[in-house]
Amino acid sequence: MIIYNVTCNVEHSVSEDWQKWMKEIHIPEVMKCGIFISANMNKVLSRNDDGDTFAIQYKCNSMKDLHQYEIKFAGELQKKHTDRYGKKVVAFRTMLEELDRFEK
Repeated sequence: MIIYNVTCNVEHSVSEDWQKWMKEIHIPEVMKCGIFISANMNKVLSRNDDGDTFAIQYKCNSMKDLHQYEIKFAGELQKKHTDRYGKKVVAFRTMLEELDRFEK
């Protein structure tokens, strides 16, 4: 399993709007691409005076699938985000491979 993690630092002035937009518009648009099998949105609990930090994690089956997302969809979706929030949201992306899963 591959996890595409997008960490965003969001200025306090737009945090509420950004969260709503991500939940109602952006994440559903990413999921409609048909690449990812699940997504979750997490708030980083460490205090940050510059804004709120979130980690959005999308899961897909393979690096090949993630590469297809990057080629076909990522540019347009990231542009929509940048057009709406500009420098008020700073994002960086990390790719992870899930090796094992442990549950109670």
